[in-house]
Amino acid sequence: MRVHIISDMEGISGIVHTEQTNAGKPMFEEGRKLYTEEINAAVRGAKAGGATEIVVMDCHGAGDGFSWNSLIAEELDPDCEFVVQDQWTGYTAFLESGCDAALFVGMHAMAGTSDGVLNHTVSGVDWQNLWFNGTRVGETGINAALCGTWGCPVLLVTGDRAAGHEARALLGEGLTTVEVKEGLGAKTARLLPPRRARELVEAGAKRALSDLKAVAPYDPGKPCEVKVEYKGTTPPQRLRFQSGVELLDDRTIVSRGDDWWTAWKQFFFAAG
Repeated sequence: MRVHIISDMEGISGIVHTEQTNAGKPMFEEGRKLYTEEINAAVRGAKAGGATEIVVMDCHGAGDGFSWNSLIAEELDPDCEFVVQDQWTGYTAFLESGCDAALFVGMHAMAGTSDGVLNHTVSGVDWQNLWFNGTRVGETGINAALCGTWGCPVLLVTGDRAAGHEARALLGEGLTTVEVKEGLGAKTARLLPPRRARELVEAGAKRALSDLKAVAPYDPGKPCEVKVEYKGTTPPQRLRFQSGVELLDDRTIVSRGDDWWTAWKQFFFAAG
């Protein structure tokens, strides 16, 4: 069984503040340690659930050389391999070669979720809202659509309570979720101790892999419209001459394609 573990930092137990998730901040090394150990828990659970090949992909943009590379390689479980990519959603080879399941670790809620710890969508500086064919989504939706492009189902989402609710609403009640904290605000939470959170993540990963048909691969629909509302006017202006992209107003663009991957690629990588 081939399993893709896709991870982010904000949904990890013990992490509540941006000082733990941004490169160069005094608490970042603590955040990296917490992050790596929770990924390791998912690796152990995946192996116990029957995984024979496990590839971890860090999807956290911490800044500097730590973007997509925030986990501590030396402390990563030896039963997996890991990917360092140049740009988020840029690595697809494992999915393209055939992947049985994806496990999402450390997910956070979309921008504007009042009880979502460190909630944001893609760029907390530039992005306000995101829709796939009229459905408002966050980063769980983006990662799920990426996996779904190659028929890979998402079977597990871990993070805070709001991230779990968001994931089940999008992917269905067959999804296994693990709540490692309850958001009381963007930078306030009631948390499980990391050791207990890891036990639950490990058990959740093993349980999720017991039924590979519990969740269908996520497809936003064909054809597909990806709409982005930005916080300012500069990002959409950069896309005004991009083929397949239309400016709906001063802060909103829509990218249209025959499928999600086409619509996503033609604006996201161009916006770089």
